[in-house]
This record gives sequence, C-alpha cells and structure tokens, in this order.
Amino acid sequence: MATHFDPSAAAPADSGIFGLPHSADEAHVVLVPVPFEATTSYGGGTSEGPAAVLDASRQVDLFDVETGRPYERGIAMLPESEDLRAWNTRAKERAQLVIEAGGVDPANAELRAAADEVNALCEKMNDVVYRTTQQWLEKGKRVGAVGGDHSISYGIIQAHAEKYPGLGVLHLDAHADLRKAYEGFTWSHASIMYNVVKRIPGVKSLVQVAIRDMSQEEHQLIEDSGGRVRAFFDSTLQNKRFDGVPWNRQVDEIVAQLPEHVYLSFDIDGLDPVLCPHTGTPVPGGLSFPEANALIAGVVRSGRTIVGFDLTEVAPAPDGGEWDGNVGARLLYKMIGWMLKSQRA
Repeated sequence: MATHFDPSAAAPADSGIFGLPHSADEAHVVLVPVPFEATTSYGGGTSEGPAAVLDASRQVDLFDVETGRPYERGIAMLPESEDLRAWNTRAKERAQLVIEAGGVDPANAELRAAADEVNALCEKMNDVVYRTTQQWLEKGKRVGAVGGDHSISYGIIQAHAEKYPGLGVLHLDAHADLRKAYEGFTWSHASIMYNVVKRIPGVKSLVQVAIRDMSQEEHQLIEDSGGRVRAFFDSTLQNKRFDGVPWNRQVDEIVAQLPEHVYLSFDIDGLDPVLCPHTGTPVPGGLSFPEANALIAGVVRSGRTIVGFDLTEVAPAPDGGEWDGNVGARLLYKMIGWMLKSQRA
C-alpha cells in the first residue's frame, strides 16, 4: 500500500473498491465483477450491481469494530470485462423471446435456437469466471465475485470446490434456486444451486438460509437430498424467534451443518427487501443486516474457515438512488472482514 494512504480520508471518486489504492497483484483479496443478468425474468438491473457497489464502497469507513482493519491486507476489484458486457446484452435480447413466450416450446425452432444461444453465452460467462478465479487462487489470493444475477456464481464455486474439495456452501437467499433449467435456460439464475449440487461433486453440503419462495419440486429435492441440502426456511427461523430463541443460538444450529471450509453465496434478496428494494425478485421477510452479519460471524466463531464468496442481485434504483449499492457495499466489506478473520484464527 502506498505510504501516503490515509484510511480515514475521503475517497477520491476514481479510486478503487472502498477507496483503496491496491492493484490486484498487491491485494490479498481480489474481487471479480460480473455484470451479467441474461435470464432474469422479473425485475432487472443487476448487471449494474458491480458498478453500484464500487461507487457506494467509497463511502464505507475502513475501520470496522468487529473485524478490525480488513483493508490492510489489500482489496482490489478487477475491471469489468467488455466481453461479459457484450455477451450479457446479446443473451438478454435472446432470452426475452423465450421469457415472453412462457418458456421453450420444443416445436418452436426459433425459441429453441434462442434458448440454445443464451445457454451457450452463459457457458462462456461461467468459463471466464471459473478461469479468472482459478488464476487468482493459484497466486494465493482470496477471491470473491460481485454480480450480476445469481447465475454468475457457478464458475467461482466450481473453482473453489476444486481447490477445497469437500467444502460447504452457505447460501443466503429468498429463493431455493433449485429449479432444473428454469424457463428452458440451463444456467438460469433460478437454477444456480441445482447446478451446483448436480454438477460440482466437490461441494459436500449446501446450507440454505432465509428461503421463503420455492416450488414444490424444489422442496422435494431438498427432502430427497439425504442431508446434502439443508434448508433453514425463513418461516421456521421467524417462528423460533417469536418463541424467544436467540438468533445466535439459531446461527449455531445452522453453522453446525457446515464442514471446515465454507464458501458464502449471498443473494442480496435474502435480506429484508427494505434493504434491497430494487433487487430483481424481492420477497417479504428475510434477515436484517445485523442478523446476516451475525450469521457470517457465527461461521468464524465456530472455528471454520471462509475460503471465498459471492454477492449477487444488487440492483441500483432506476433514478440513480444509492441505497441498494450502499447496503451491498457494506455487506461486502463485512464478508471480506470476517473471511480474513477466519483465516487468521
């Protein structure tokens, strides 16, 4: 870090993530922005999430009472990929044909071709995220991804599962994301955890928290998983809270389902939508910011190690409001801080 850097000073508008001066080579934590939301079928805007989080991050104070000074290890966000931007534009255009038709009709060649092209572009995105993550992991970095919709998480989870076989994924989300090829898209944002469970054997367990919106088939998949997928539904968590069960005790029950190495996959809509009003598919309920923070802290308290993470579905307001980006940036800093603290422990 440059010797003249003042962590208490206002961050310049053109500075790096959290106003930091690090290059990716200097930083211990490397963030991969993934401006991709090809298969979103309700609200949009998450492709602008990385930029919104970057902008808002410059307002985050760098000293944190709980995690100390995460910035001292170095944090850098890579530049956005122009290829990803172009693929996202094309894939969204082609996906819209399928979405407006209500899904792929096997008898409709045009819809089949559109879905095939979207799937191919999503595979290219997955490969870029995977190879980028793998590159920085090989250099000894800790890597996180900032989306984009939740589909962007596959490549980074794949890379971490190869480096840390037997890892567990702690998944905060309003949705189970266990649908098979939702609307005909193999790599749909609604299918991310289905693909993780079915295609990445290095993931030992998937622990889902605050789930409150799912299909009957998704619920059945959880039931039939033999314990590999464990869901802590929002209604159950809330009812325990109503009965006076302290949140940290519930956190301990959740964390107990995880192995030694933990990957965080956080969809911002796992929070109360008051905190993320412009996310693509908001659902009433969810965790408060302190509860989400305490959940991550509980992983560290247990002695487990957080090895990587993603933060997805942050969508800025169409009028330029900064609230969604603000919450996203602050959650991101907490995720980084707790990750680093878990490694020191």
